[in-house]
Amino acid sequence: MHEAATTAQFILFFASMAAMIVFQKNKSVSWVLAVLVGVVTALSALGGGYFSHLFSGFTLKIVFSLLLMIAGIVMLLPVAERRASTEVRRLGVIRIRSGAGLETYNVNMWIALPVAILTGFGSGMVGVSGGSFLVPLMVFACGVPMHTAVGTASILIAITAFMGFAGHAAQGDFNASWAIPLAVVTAFGGILGGRMALSAKPKHLKKLFAYTNWLAALFMIVNALHTRGFI
Repeated sequence: MHEAATTAQFILFFASMAAMIVFQKNKSVSWVLAVLVGVVTALSALGGGYFSHLFSGFTLKIVFSLLLMIAGIVMLLPVAERRASTEVRRLGVIRIRSGAGLETYNVNMWIALPVAILTGFGSGMVGVSGGSFLVPLMVFACGVPMHTAVGTASILIAITAFMGFAGHAAQGDFNASWAIPLAVVTAFGGILGGRMALSAKPKHLKKLFAYTNWLAALFMIVNALHTRGFI
């Protein structure tokens, strides 16, 4: 489980960086939000990867599968984009500009940062991208457009994956002989996925994220039960 998590983080880093290049060309990355949330997420992922040995693989899979189900439900909830107004700024609320038209949005960091900490720690511990939680965070809690959320999540996933990988690698769990070839292949998949995401409608992207979260959760539960001999 721990070596697989290390390899997964390494692969995710390359795939996410490739996708980020595609999103950046289409101005779908909010660098302000990426830096603010990314630093917190990255440090949390480093801690999650390092302390993952304190928990069994079975426990990690069950807990994270439940979180994936919740994230999938959140993605299907209706949410309006929170355009910035002329009101006086409040402490902890920032304004970001993104998109080809450079629209402005209000982001409540009091909500974003705690979720980012939990996302980074959990993602680094289990060895998943964190995008399953980062995208709902930016859409539901921050109110940014779906395409901007996906684009910004690509760089956040890359940062989280690299720091989670570093935490696992510090424990000696990295097998470079098969991780590097897989990373090269998935980089091309990241480019293709980025282009497909940009051409898809936001409502379709939300459904895709929800369904893939549930599918991943189901697979993780079945795998966990199988390793324990329950099925």
